[in-house]
Amino acid sequence: MDNDKEMSKQDQVTPEVNETQEGIQAAQNQEHDSDENPHEEEDHHVDYSNHSKKELISALKEILAADQLIKKDGEVHEIKAHFDEFYQLEKKEAAAKFEQEGGNPDDFQYRNTNEDKDFFKYYNEFRERKANQIKELEKNKEKNLHAKNEILQKLRELVDGEETTHSISTIKEIQEEWKKIGPVPASQNKNLWASYNALMDRFYDNRSIYFELKELDRKKNLEHKLEICQRAEHLGQSEDLKEAIKVLNDLHDEFKHVGPVPREEQEQVWQRFKSASDAIYARRKNYYEDQVEVFKANQVKKEALIEKLDQYKDFKADRIKDWNNKTKEILDIQKQWEAVGPVPRESGKEINKKFWGLFKQFFHNKNLFFKELDEIRLQNKAKAEELIAKATSFSDSTDWQAAGKELIQLQQDWKKIGPTPEKVRDDLYKRFKKACDTFFDKRRQANKELNKEFDQNLNEKEQLCEKIKSTASTGENLSQEELEGFIAEYNSIGFVPRKNIKDIAAKFNEAVDQYVNKLGVESGDKEEFLFRLNLTKLQADPHGNRELNKKEHGIRKQIADLENNITLWKNNLEFFAASRTADKLKDQFDEKIVKAEKEIDRLKKKLSILREF
Repeated sequence: MDNDKEMSKQDQVTPEVNETQEGIQAAQNQEHDSDENPHEEEDHHVDYSNHSKKELISALKEILAADQLIKKDGEVHEIKAHFDEFYQLEKKEAAAKFEQEGGNPDDFQYRNTNEDKDFFKYYNEFRERKANQIKELEKNKEKNLHAKNEILQKLRELVDGEETTHSISTIKEIQEEWKKIGPVPASQNKNLWASYNALMDRFYDNRSIYFELKELDRKKNLEHKLEICQRAEHLGQSEDLKEAIKVLNDLHDEFKHVGPVPREEQEQVWQRFKSASDAIYARRKNYYEDQVEVFKANQVKKEALIEKLDQYKDFKADRIKDWNNKTKEILDIQKQWEAVGPVPRESGKEINKKFWGLFKQFFHNKNLFFKELDEIRLQNKAKAEELIAKATSFSDSTDWQAAGKELIQLQQDWKKIGPTPEKVRDDLYKRFKKACDTFFDKRRQANKELNKEFDQNLNEKEQLCEKIKSTASTGENLSQEELEGFIAEYNSIGFVPRKNIKDIAAKFNEAVDQYVNKLGVESGDKEEFLFRLNLTKLQADPHGNRELNKKEHGIRKQIADLENNITLWKNNLEFFAASRTADKLKDQFDEKIVKAEKEIDRLKKKLSILREF
């Protein structure tokens, strides 16, 4: 209100009008000029330049959980920029490796890691939710504008209407409604407040008779602000500093909307509230100073991890297992690194450069090893292809024994090949296995047919054994020729199942022995006859030739041993003296020599018979 109007009212309500206008103006200034309040909450800037990918993802998730997305937009863009550095570097390294391995650069397609997918998922969620919040905020601002215009209309009607005893309560309701309404579009804010202040000025000019009530209102405002001061002072005892800061900001907002207090109390109340606020913000300052010490301690830990990692930069090995073991140790160091936390900003870049340089050096050496291993695998692939070709060549063979041995040897050779390229390993094995299985399946099928024939042979041999026993049991018209005929018939029948070979041979021998006993061969000829029968039966054995050769070798060895003994004994006879004892010894040696010579004749006769077979 201008000075002329104040002078015209003289001593009526001038103090009330002036103080009311100043109070309204102060409220406006507090709401729309936050710079006047030095204790408004400020975001503590986080340095993300020394964060790992995992830490950047964690930071983005925390921002999403806080839900203050519009406010955190700049911080998220900084996180995105640092993450993009990691992403582009990894993509570049992957492309370089692809080209080194012989890939066409035009065919390169980078596959995002799980960390990349998580980050872009959270980042896209941030953008969508922020856009929705902005849209919602703008809608709310338009709603708030409409609501405040309605309040202004109500205020105009109240100011221009007839005065009542309820005007003060109505104006207080209007003030409460006004301060509860949130922000409006910035372009409309100044005009709204100008209209609101002008109408409030008019109201209090017209309502100067309510000066005493207004003074009472100021006292109530004072009580309210003193209560806010007390609540702010109690926050100083809170252990949760973050929560205390949040509540204090709410108290600041409440304090500036309470309304004016008696002029003489205004500065004192503000200083009390400011002192309580300063105590909280001082704690926050000390906290961040303490964090600097924590960052320095983190730097010491990370420098120790760098020294530990430095031991791996020249690591070499010839086995995959050794590389994998060292890789686990390296990744464990990486986990320890990521768990340490941030370091002072001025040294973060250099420390990160050292650590990740050593980290990449190890994996560069590992990549070289696997590149050489890939060359070995390609050579092994060629060996595998050669074995597959050989195995395939036997697929249609019907030489079951020879081809089976060859394939078994190829299977042994396959086990010795060594590692092949992983992407063709299963295909190579399937092809090799298929070639082997084709042959062995055919052999099994052929053996099934052969086993049927063996079973039939077994049945025929069992019937023949019964026939020989039956013939022998009659004791009539038995002859050596008939027995030899039975043996020849037995030998001509063919093979029986392997599990029945010994059993049928025993039955046959039993039948032949029974026939021989009934035949009544002379004792002198019986040994020769039995020997011939034995040789005849050997011919029926699948390994008969080998057994005949073994028997011949045994007889020749017996003859050679006996001849050596005879020579030795004859030499010894020349040393015996002409005495009674010597004559007795000489007779004994002569007897030995005679027996040996007879045995030699007997063995030579067997040897001549053996040659007939």
